[in-house]
Amino acid sequence: MRLHMLLVVGFAAGIVGCAEKEQTAPERGSAMEPAAGAVTEAPEVEPEAAPAQIEDWRNLAFLDHMHVHAEQLDDLNFALADDDLERAMGPAYWLSRHKTVSGVPSELQPFVDGMREAASAVEEADDLVAARAAAQRIGVQCQGCHAAMGVAAE
Repeated sequence: MRLHMLLVVGFAAGIVGCAEKEQTAPERGSAMEPAAGAVTEAPEVEPEAAPAQIEDWRNLAFLDHMHVHAEQLDDLNFALADDDLERAMGPAYWLSRHKTVSGVPSELQPFVDGMREAASAVEEADDLVAARAAAQRIGVQCQGCHAAMGVAAE
């Protein structure tokens, strides 16, 4: 999973490496409640339509923010692999409530909502089986968003 995410991030960084916009780092640590009625499966989006819209907002701040998502998801999955439900709660909390980077196209918002809902389910899990199932749903949202953005993810 970690190697896969590094490959995806490297590919995305290569695409936007020549951006001329001023780049700022996203704020971290602010709480944000997950949206009500968020999806649990990745919504389908036409991959051909997304890249033109994404060019305007995909920049280093966005990539940095996605790197943090990947790190938090890795930490969550490592904790669950170690059978440590308590340790998984920190990354799940961050994924469910962090402040998102601004300017994300509305077409991608369902993936953000679904990721937050699944992360909240990890927080609410009473056992490792439920937490692992919810963590897999986070991955489904990530993969769906990558596909919608036209970023190859296996």
